[in-house]
Amino acid sequence: MRVILMTGKGGVGKTSVAAATGLRCAELGYNTLVLSTDPAHSLADSFDMELGHVPRQVRPNLWGAELDALMELEGNWGAVKRYISQVLQAQGLEGVEAEELAILPGMDEIFSLVRMKRHYDENEFDVLIIDSAPTGTALRLLSLPEVAGWYMRRFYKPFQAVSVALRPLVEPLFRPIAGFSLPNKQVMDAPYEFYEQIEALEKVLTDNTKTSVRLVTNPEKMVIKESLRAHAYLSLYNVATDLVVANRIIPDAVTDPFFQRWKENQQKYRGEIHDNFHPIPVKEVPLYSEEMCGLEALERLKETLYADEDPAQVYYKETTLRVVQDNNQYSLEVYLPGIAKDKVELSKSGDELNIRIGNHRRNLVLPQALAALQPAGAKMEDDYLKIRFQTPVTA
Repeated sequence: MRVILMTGKGGVGKTSVAAATGLRCAELGYNTLVLSTDPAHSLADSFDMELGHVPRQVRPNLWGAELDALMELEGNWGAVKRYISQVLQAQGLEGVEAEELAILPGMDEIFSLVRMKRHYDENEFDVLIIDSAPTGTALRLLSLPEVAGWYMRRFYKPFQAVSVALRPLVEPLFRPIAGFSLPNKQVMDAPYEFYEQIEALEKVLTDNTKTSVRLVTNPEKMVIKESLRAHAYLSLYNVATDLVVANRIIPDAVTDPFFQRWKENQQKYRGEIHDNFHPIPVKEVPLYSEEMCGLEALERLKETLYADEDPAQVYYKETTLRVVQDNNQYSLEVYLPGIAKDKVELSKSGDELNIRIGNHRRNLVLPQALAALQPAGAKMEDDYLKIRFQTPVTA
């Protein structure tokens, strides 16, 4: 199965791009599912039809669905939810309040990963297109396997073994005092089974022959900066970005003086998008005169984006940015084919690393692991500029 994740800052048009990509894939004969995991769903509005948790056919070879976190919770976490609710009710909370509080913050984000894994395992579709949450939420998902793994291996598994062993001995004394039972094996097993699914999905997300992220951005300063930060974090978790879509560019046909300054700014930022993401391909999409709602409008967007191309292809296979950790030492590796080291100038300001090559400059927004460090040397090796970082020396 080919997995394509569309992400970007809220409001940049990623849902429309995801829907148009689905149309083209279906047109080429791929069984395609476009799945919205954004809590603020707009995929149904984009297709201009009702969508729900279960995939609904939009046209031949194309299905759409919007994740219902509550349904996923009941199917994957029901036993744990009921136990937490029982504990809260024993503490005096009303039934409805206990039910609501039993849904832990961030669970909808985790369920989107589980839903992806299920579709991957079932292999009903050739292409799975994820209309994901805005970049901040989407990037938090990428850290889940690593963070969850640490807790599960070092804390949860030992606690689980002790709990199961002691439950028959402690339960007769515990329940009359506390007013609720100790967790049974089903409740104790659920979190680890959940983690195993997420860990297995990590292998899919980091396989750049199967999974790609496509960043949707606008030619605006704040949006570009968030997109660059997203690219850095994706690289940190070894998730490949194979395409950037620069959306809502004011066409040359618009000559009203009101838009002149805006067009000039967009021209500058368009150049920055191409320079800062190079050599990842960039597709440009104009600002349309109508909303991207309904299949007719999406058809026009599809033609602009892909024409006769196959969107399921991997547009770019090289990893352009890598963060490597070795014995608590970090290095940032930037793909710069054909560039000599003596042509490269480096400077750092805040969480940005500025790379200047002749008249070209690339601004990298650093992941948190590197933002507090200082560059301590660089070398060119196998077309990668490898920059070492160290803790700043204090006086």
